[in-house]
Amino acid sequence: MPALDLNAEMLSLLSHMREMASTAPSLDALQKGIVEAIAHRLPYCNWTGFYMLDPNDPDTLVLGRYIGDPTPHVRIPVAQGICGAAAASAQTVLVDDVNADPRYLSCSIKTKSEIVVPVFAHGKVIGEIDIDSHTHAAFSQIDRKFLEEAAGVVGAYVESRSVTCPCNPETTRGTAA
Repeated sequence: MPALDLNAEMLSLLSHMREMASTAPSLDALQKGIVEAIAHRLPYCNWTGFYMLDPNDPDTLVLGRYIGDPTPHVRIPVAQGICGAAAASAQTVLVDDVNADPRYLSCSIKTKSEIVVPVFAHGKVIGEIDIDSHTHAAFSQIDRKFLEEAAGVVGAYVESRSVTCPCNPETTRGTAA
């Protein structure tokens, strides 16, 4: 398989994310900065957010910081949806056409494609980055590589800060687009 080179914008975003991680006062602040940066700098990312495993119910993903239209899916069982599939398999899930995938939990009729990338800390899935696009087949293997590196920034932050509760359902909230 040929090497996948990230474009200049993605490299710049990763540098920005690493800088944010070095100074972020909390995981919430880091995630807020990441979703804002991706949403504003990659125009095909129409909904960008984090789902984190609920520390009181590790079989449930809880919506954290996001940018985009509100979603009714604020809690997703690990056994459901594309988000659940990524968490359960501990692998990135890239869907070119959400309407052709029976796992898709419909959030918006505008969504055409989705990529979900697990976030790991201490060798375990603790959450994920979820991105939807209004364009069919919007995400490439380069996007996958970029988002897996971005997820690695979040995981390293959790490990370095000894964050024991990556998701606090009482403080998670979206951010208007």
